[in-house]
Amino acid sequence: MNAYNHPGSTSGRPVPGGDGTDLETLIQLADGLVAALHAEYPVLLEHGEIIQAELALAADDGFPPNRGRIRHQLDDLCIGAAAGTGTLEYTRRLTTALNL
Repeated sequence: MNAYNHPGSTSGRPVPGGDGTDLETLIQLADGLVAALHAEYPVLLEHGEIIQAELALAADDGFPPNRGRIRHQLDDLCIGAAAGTGTLEYTRRLTTALNL
């Protein structure tokens, strides 16, 4: 169980994305990010795979994704990805969906 603060609904059920995005959509975005990384920046692929692993863990254990670990990976990708690339677009979309 994670002990960090995370957005959640008032019913006590955690909301996976900070903006209410469901976990399935976050996983699809991460899959798109990994595909873009594979094509554009193979050297940065590990960052996308870590994000995928965090989302898979959230799906398995029922707790919200570790937003801190995901944010760190997204920050590193923002530094390494050039403007106008699919990598940067998926990074932006995940950052927005997780309200980071």
